[in-house]
Amino acid sequence: MLQFLPGPIRATLSLTLYALNTFFWTPMLFIIAFLKLIIPVQRWRKMCNVLLTGIANNWIAVNNFNHWLTNKIRWDVSGIDDLKRHEWYMVLSNHQSWVDILVLQKIFYRKIPFLKFFIKKELIWVPLLGLAWWALDFPFMKRYSAAFVKKHPHLKGKDMETTRKACEKFKTIPVSIMNFAEGTRFTAEKHRKQESPHKNLLRPRAGGTAFVFQVMGEQIYRILDVTIAYPGGAKSFWQFLRGKVSEVTVRVKSYPVHKDLLGDYFNDQQYRERIQAWLNARWEEKDGQLERLLSARALPSTGMS
Repeated sequence: MLQFLPGPIRATLSLTLYALNTFFWTPMLFIIAFLKLIIPVQRWRKMCNVLLTGIANNWIAVNNFNHWLTNKIRWDVSGIDDLKRHEWYMVLSNHQSWVDILVLQKIFYRKIPFLKFFIKKELIWVPLLGLAWWALDFPFMKRYSAAFVKKHPHLKGKDMETTRKACEKFKTIPVSIMNFAEGTRFTAEKHRKQESPHKNLLRPRAGGTAFVFQVMGEQIYRILDVTIAYPGGAKSFWQFLRGKVSEVTVRVKSYPVHKDLLGDYFNDQQYRERIQAWLNARWEEKDGQLERLLSARALPSTGMS
């Protein structure tokens, strides 16, 4: 609707709407989160979780309206027709930009439970959003390098313990656990340093995925393997606000949680090799699919806006 505005003006307007939307909903989040914290009654806390999730979904709904108002994007999305809002999902996706999160929130809005993803511990200091993520029980992760753990062996498995505690909370209400298995956003420099065998992806990390399976595997209904492509190349959040993203292509594949995917990643060598092989196979397929999507010149529209 407002796509006729110059890019910088449109971006400023869109960013203002994002900010106003966040300022409006976060006080409600904080109040309910505080009441949940001080009243240690399981039924009460479960009700608070429902209210918190409802507020978060309303925040996403307004953000989706913001996209429609300020950006003209052609959406080519498949694989989301038979999803259920009241089941638990594990969502795996490639990661190229902060825009990926907005894309995932849009395509899965009210199709699966609210997306919760692992966040770097440092991001808790992001104004408003950091506290909002805390209120919504997003798991904050502090990753330690192998070299650091070698020097400080008492920290071995500390990040996985954080994952376990977060996943325990997820058992009380249906959620979709989002995992960017590459662990970071794709860049040409990271790709070169990793010597990734994939053309369009970094190497996937199996540890976080396997640990979620270990804690919640029997409760997870399906695994959703998401491939996000931006014809013309991924853009930054600011470029997205300026209207530089004109097409988004998303493919979603659904997999059952077979018993072979469940096990003890840290103490079972055979299981560790099996889950790594499974994830590497998914990434090889995803890389081929990305190559096909990015090489396509014309993309049909699904009518999403």
